Amino acid sequence: MEFEFDIIVIGGGHAGCEAAAAAANMGCRTLLVTMDMTKFAQMSCNPAIGGVAKGQIVREIDAMGGYTGIVTDRSTIQFRMLNRSKGPAMWSPRAQCDKARFSQLWRRTLEQTPNLSLWQDSVTGLLTDDRHVTGVRTRMGVVFKSKAVILTAGTFLEGLMHVGRSQAEGGRAGDSASHGLSAQLAELGFEIGRMKTGTPARIDGRSVDFSRLEEQKGDENPGKFSYSNDTEPVKNQLPCYLAYTSEAVHDLLRTGFADSPLFNGTIKGIGPRYCPSIEDKLRTFAGKESHQLFLEPEGTDTNEYYLNGFSSSLPWEVQIAALQKIEGFENVRIFRPGYAIEYDYFPPTQLYHSLETKQIDGLYFAGQVNGTTGYEEAAAQGLMAGINASLKLRGDEPLVLRRDESYIGVLIDDLVTKGVDEPYRMFTSRAEYRILLRQDNADIRLTPVSHKIGLANDERYRNTMQKKSSVESLISFARRQSVAPAEIESYLKSVDSTPLTQSRKIYDVLLRNKITFSGLIDHLTSLKNYIEENRCTPEAIEEAEIQIKYHGYIERERHIADKMARLENIPIRPDFNYHQLNSLSIESRQKLTRIRPATIGQASRIPGVSPADINVLLVYFGR
Repeated sequence: MEFEFDIIVIGGGHAGCEAAAAAANMGCRTLLVTMDMTKFAQMSCNPAIGGVAKGQIVREIDAMGGYTGIVTDRSTIQFRMLNRSKGPAMWSPRAQCDKARFSQLWRRTLEQTPNLSLWQDSVTGLLTDDRHVTGVRTRMGVVFKSKAVILTAGTFLEGLMHVGRSQAEGGRAGDSASHGLSAQLAELGFEIGRMKTGTPARIDGRSVDFSRLEEQKGDENPGKFSYSNDTEPVKNQLPCYLAYTSEAVHDLLRTGFADSPLFNGTIKGIGPRYCPSIEDKLRTFAGKESHQLFLEPEGTDTNEYYLNGFSSSLPWEVQIAALQKIEGFENVRIFRPGYAIEYDYFPPTQLYHSLETKQIDGLYFAGQVNGTTGYEEAAAQGLMAGINASLKLRGDEPLVLRRDESYIGVLIDDLVTKGVDEPYRMFTSRAEYRILLRQDNADIRLTPVSHKIGLANDERYRNTMQKKSSVESLISFARRQSVAPAEIESYLKSVDSTPLTQSRKIYDVLLRNKITFSGLIDHLTSLKNYIEENRCTPEAIEEAEIQIKYHGYIERERHIADKMARLENIPIRPDFNYHQLNSLSIESRQKLTRIRPATIGQASRIPGVSPADINVLLVYFGR
């Protein structure tokens, strides 16, 4: 047994698993401490990965050498690419997963990772020496020493669950809360807040009349998350189902409002605006007669279903009575009721962009302890915390992904620069450069970055460079190869496109609406032969088509990003005294002093710092 490590990770959720794997794969002797080794990366809420903006994050994690995408692909039971009817910047992969298999695969992955040790226990305290973390102490009294610690405790810090007027301590149904760490961190000078999240009742599928629900199938030709050749698209997909509430359901739910911990003042924590409970929906959208619900299978070997859209902390009797008023649920049985949970978090403005805390050297926070919500956001933070802790031990500069480089960069910059006043969830609208940050090109954007620091392996890097070369070659071929009007006359007619009057380059033809590479391949022998001879993959073909069709938009956004990047290249000393600049507004001086931005660019994104204040800083720094 070893009791001294380079890095210790506290918590085995999505953030903790990615953090531990990244640190170990970068050569650090790593210990992951978790309360229950049967619940690694447990899907505490919905059994799905991805979705709008979240799917982009998972592809970025995969491109960086993380495991969430691989584990998802190997446990997928339904795959859908959302927003296909919109532009490619909005395309977002989402997968329903076998919940039990997802966790089992994560455990197998961790146990097979060199340099990684596991310990089942609860951490009750940090060891520090002169504002530097030196290890942890567990509930069993075991002391582990380390050079860095990553805290990824999720909803477990002083977790308190609510069902009606009943309360129970815990970080999740069936799991105890974590005590001690919050109090110690408060003594060390950390600001602490309370947040709230919730989950719906779990449905016994044997008691549901599925014939009265609307079936929702996966994609006919399903995709996958990982760029790795080691995973394949799901073959036998399970359907989800749509259901709807009604006025009768709403009337029954309202009978429990007096006992709702959300409404009677019991819950003090701030809940997620974009994932409200069903009782929140009835208050916020009082005039709405029905709400859409999604009934999602939790696995291939279970009858358990997740009712997306029906999170609740109302008394269990009210939940059951209301569920039985939903069409198809008249005889419903549940495995457990929905509940709300309150937990401690640490406002993330107390962190550097590396996710290291400003108060304690070598201590990193990742996941819901930073005020975020969602598996994907947590996993991304865990990955970056593991990377940056490893780089620090090497003596290297931290890896900070830019806002024009990744959704992960947007996520972390938003957290440490703006802070949170409610559980943070990623959306495509949060990214000002979302045309650049598409799900299809995450490998081209990030794998070279990860390979340079030693995380993404050589095979990943070669595959990425091959794809990039293939895309560039195909675009070049499309620019120089002409097509005669007669060759595609029938194709143009079939998609209601104006016939050609003279020969045109394939590139120019592709700029037309409804014209695709796949359609042209069926009619152009030269294009078909080129693709076969050069072994162009479907992914490379799709990437080339997107770059051709959206070239103008991509270039314009890149120009704007490059222009804004100039501000990111103007550093500010960590000890700079903003109060000496009387030209700055009082609010600006206060917020700049509290957050301590690393660059003028970061300062410009702090709420309350105006463009006039940024001009003052630019003048002061001689720019």
